[in-house]
Amino acid sequence: MLRHHGDVEARPGMLDFAVNVQGLAPPAWLRDRLAARLADLGRYPCADDEHAARAAVAARHGRAPEEVLLLAGAAEGFAMLPRLTPRLAAVIHPSFTEPELALREAGVPVTRVVLDPPYTLDPALVPDAADLVVLGNPTNPTSVLHPAQTLRALRRPGRLLVIDEAFADAVSGPGVSSSAGEPSLDPGEPESLAGLAVSDVLVLRSLTKTWALAGLRCGYALGAPAVLARLTRGRPHWPLGTLQLEAISATAEPSAVAEARQAAHRIAADRAAMVERLSALGIEVHTPATGPFLLLRVPDGALLRKRLADRGIAVRRADTFPGLGPNHLRVAVRGPADVDQLIDAVRTALW
Repeated sequence: MLRHHGDVEARPGMLDFAVNVQGLAPPAWLRDRLAARLADLGRYPCADDEHAARAAVAARHGRAPEEVLLLAGAAEGFAMLPRLTPRLAAVIHPSFTEPELALREAGVPVTRVVLDPPYTLDPALVPDAADLVVLGNPTNPTSVLHPAQTLRALRRPGRLLVIDEAFADAVSGPGVSSSAGEPSLDPGEPESLAGLAVSDVLVLRSLTKTWALAGLRCGYALGAPAVLARLTRGRPHWPLGTLQLEAISATAEPSAVAEARQAAHRIAADRAAMVERLSALGIEVHTPATGPFLLLRVPDGALLRKRLADRGIAVRRADTFPGLGPNHLRVAVRGPADVDQLIDAVRTALW
């Protein structure tokens, strides 16, 4: 159950509300950038491309290049976590399940901290003995955005805080002010700690969702060089290909960051419209929601999923997330035309 993901729900040809990727393909300018590198695929990925990608990501977040680890998707970063050899890992749930799965499969003791609705995080719930704490922000599937101040309160001597910010670039807002003695945080990504250069915070980012790169596997981690070195111990040579490096460089450029922030505003408007329309059908929608997805609670989740699938619409079952049950569903935020079809199908299925 921990390895169930939304792509299993969405068969070819279905209207896809199960996967949180925005769009069917990368934007034309990004496809052109990648296509221009196809002639280079006869050569091994070069160090210059790797250095350029790290520098671009570092500049994008106000970090040093040595604080950047390029990844074949954020999921690769989760798979690396056991190399940190924690004595006890605490995973905040409901949330993305790959980190817990990777830790458990490596024999790392894991304790679950399961939050009840409205899924507000209280740092006191995390055992003091936990020397590794993993959580998402915004959290998949609840769409909850935890305040940066609450995340900082999780820090303890000897503890590493791992924050999954796979959807942070899809959150709109004015950002947050830095606290005394800490650098300014990204004003375009509220509550993100990606710009916080401290030894005990590791941030993982994905490029899959905003840039429709699920098939290319691109992401990165931001953290102290010593922590990144421990993560990469034993990693194979050439871990990322030329196209992955090119995509990471391209999407870290200022024009791309600006485009992502515009997309975040569009997502926020589409999300608000979806909340209103789903709520009008009597469906319980968890709010406030900040990510490009919504958590729903319906009377009979399995039956509704089947009826929607029969009509060619895929939604994500959410009972595979610890803390949620069979009547919870997750739906991606989509534009008005797709939502029209979802609403009509839900209305028919419910009545």
